[in-house]
Amino acid sequence: MIQIAVIGAGSWGTALSNVLAKAGHPVRLWVYEPELAEQIRKNRVNNIYLPGFAFHPGVEVSHSLEFCLNSAEIVVSVVPSQYCRGLYHQMLPHIQTQTIFVSATKGIECETFQTMSSVINEVLSPRITPRIAVISGPSFAREVARGDPTAVVVASREKDVSELIQRIFSGPTWRLYSSTDVVGVELGGAVKNVIAIAAGVCAGLGFGSNTIAALITRGLAEMTRLALACGGRRETLAGLAGLGDLVLTCMGELSRNRSVGLKLGQGQRLAEILNSTPMVAEGVMTTRATVELARRFQVEMPITEQMELVLYHDKPPLEAIRDLMERRLKEE
Repeated sequence: MIQIAVIGAGSWGTALSNVLAKAGHPVRLWVYEPELAEQIRKNRVNNIYLPGFAFHPGVEVSHSLEFCLNSAEIVVSVVPSQYCRGLYHQMLPHIQTQTIFVSATKGIECETFQTMSSVINEVLSPRITPRIAVISGPSFAREVARGDPTAVVVASREKDVSELIQRIFSGPTWRLYSSTDVVGVELGGAVKNVIAIAAGVCAGLGFGSNTIAALITRGLAEMTRLALACGGRRETLAGLAGLGDLVLTCMGELSRNRSVGLKLGQGQRLAEILNSTPMVAEGVMTTRATVELARRFQVEMPITEQMELVLYHDKPPLEAIRDLMERRLKEE
């Protein structure tokens, strides 16, 4: 048995806690809101972020970072990308030297355009030499919690770390493939959320399967160009962390990012959409960071650029789609 701390009790953190506890590991789940932590301890259900699924008896819940990190051999962070840096600074005094850190957050930091593994490494390096892995792939939290067979990718620059997490985390309904392409896995997981917003916009405008199929295909091309420019591998973007997650997030009814786009396409304002749910749609913040990252590496990302204009400059969604269609004709 391996002592695991899961940091973040949103839907994904809640589902991962149960999966890991069912695999036989003692899990401590850190909850940001003290009221929610108390409610979960009392009812053994996260009624805010994942209602309907009881916690496994092997999951302890706490609002105390010190308690959750005490003796943790593996720390899994599942917090929104824009809070990752600050939270790791808070965690720093309580972290053990030999702990392995696993990021399950799909996003890019807005101020620095760094992925979460880079943020974690930067924060922890003054004190320890962190061993870091990342997890990404097609995995709706509700379906994972329900026990639907799910396959994802765990990547680390240290092959032994990714293979260790693969062995520890895998179970009857939760299969992990190992990789050393941290860049490809993280950028695939982050940028697919931007494309999913565009897919939702198309659905909200009433467009059908032709449009969504074209969007997914050209969105994958954008994701791949950026990943390659940043040092990722093409085959990673063709796998679970790229194409697999992209298809799920663009097509699935449970996709938060698709839901944001759907409402934008139907005429709602972004602020109204975001204020209507406690859930975080990572693609909203990631869109701006991705545009800036693409400019830094001189990568063409027309879908992402149009979504940035829709989200942050009030461009009408229909006009954005029209501009994509009327771009200069070219070879595929």
